[in-house]
Amino acid sequence: MLYSSIENKKIKDLKKLQQKKYRDKIGLYLVEGEHLVLEAYKTGFLKTLILEENMLFPLNIETMYITNNIINYLSEVETPQPIMGVCLKQEDNDLFGDRILVLDGIQDPGNLGTIIRSAVAFNIDTIILSKDTVDLYNSKVIRACQGMNFHINIVRKDLLEVIPKLIEKKYRILGTRVTHGKNIKNIEKLEKFVIIMGNEGNGLSEPVMEMCDEFIYIEMNEVCESLNVGVATSIILYELDK
Repeated sequence: MLYSSIENKKIKDLKKLQQKKYRDKIGLYLVEGEHLVLEAYKTGFLKTLILEENMLFPLNIETMYITNNIINYLSEVETPQPIMGVCLKQEDNDLFGDRILVLDGIQDPGNLGTIIRSAVAFNIDTIILSKDTVDLYNSKVIRACQGMNFHINIVRKDLLEVIPKLIEKKYRILGTRVTHGKNIKNIEKLEKFVIIMGNEGNGLSEPVMEMCDEFIYIEMNEVCESLNVGVATSIILYELDK
């Protein structure tokens, strides 16, 4: 069946996936472009393939065809692509693994996407998002992830509840500061750790800081006061993975 009207209920429901409240309600979200659709398919998160009419993209999955005006209606990018996908959100879980990255109040979608890509690259098992971190399924986050969100366990938790549980399980809790910590190059090899990165402007929240075993920082020359949180996270995860 070819969908051509923005008044069609199914098309209206797809459009509503741009709203966080609706995504949360039904546990689905949209991705755009061949690369993201293929990553979702390979990892089992793709529920429905959406193609512009007459396009061939043979995947063994439910497929719906839409006209170009519907593509433009549903797209959130300047240059819409003729392929989209409806994906399943990750289920919440407590299967954290030994190498955990906690994000305390990250607000910028691009930063979150960069951090997720680096976490996959440097063998983090789980990313824990604080309740006030930007929505993982924000379309800007999804594009910045470049499909890496499909390859890592990502959950959203109340940090004041989950960090004490990790302490009980003997994780080493490493907080980050711009100064007055241990140089990341001098951190001993850890098999079971939690690294916590803070908000772009304010760093770690005070209650979270109080639960850290120690603090680490990246040594820089005095000209540069601080690094973008995505860049800083990437450097720290690289050093911890060596």
